[in-house]
Amino acid sequence: MARRTKEEAAATRDSILDAAEILFAKQGVSRTTLQHIASAAGVTRGAIYWHFLDKGALFNAMMDRAKSPIEEAMQLLQQREVQDPLQCLRDELVTVLRITAEDEKARRVFEIATLKTEFLDDVDSVRARRSESIALWRDRMEEHLQAARDKGMLREDVLPRTAATGGWIIVDGLIRNWIFEPSAFDLLDTGGQVIDIFLQGLRRS
Repeated sequence: MARRTKEEAAATRDSILDAAEILFAKQGVSRTTLQHIASAAGVTRGAIYWHFLDKGALFNAMMDRAKSPIEEAMQLLQQREVQDPLQCLRDELVTVLRITAEDEKARRVFEIATLKTEFLDDVDSVRARRSESIALWRDRMEEHLQAARDKGMLREDVLPRTAATGGWIIVDGLIRNWIFEPSAFDLLDTGGQVIDIFLQGLRRS
């Protein structure tokens, strides 16, 4: 009986987090109340307070259980041996786009963290988490670009740190604009072409 109760509690917690994730993506964090979440999850507000101290704690728990497209890509690609650093960089940038296009949960997390969160005090940890994730990803890109520079593959005027920042801005902008209007362009096809143009501009002739 105790095990069943524990499993039921875990299932209730997951249903609350699922409902919050969908509502946060649909209408934003500040406009989503605990009553909205309770109704969507089919539970009482009391059930929410039994699992979470407040909306901020619920929000942070939702973010903790999910992976953003960047985090998923890093986990998928971290064990590869690098032969062509620029090709490796392209593969990683395109992987972020692919995960965004194909993984609904990862896409929702990105949308909530970048477009639907007002960074109020009770959810400000998301700002720190997102900044840390971006910094790790940018450092990873810079390592590939530095390796390409060491191999004589980059133009002499290209600074790896600046190029890494530019690469992140391109991918972030592609994802933001595609989420805002998915019918405007194909994220993988158009995104891949944009990335190719960017990387081609970095290569030594």
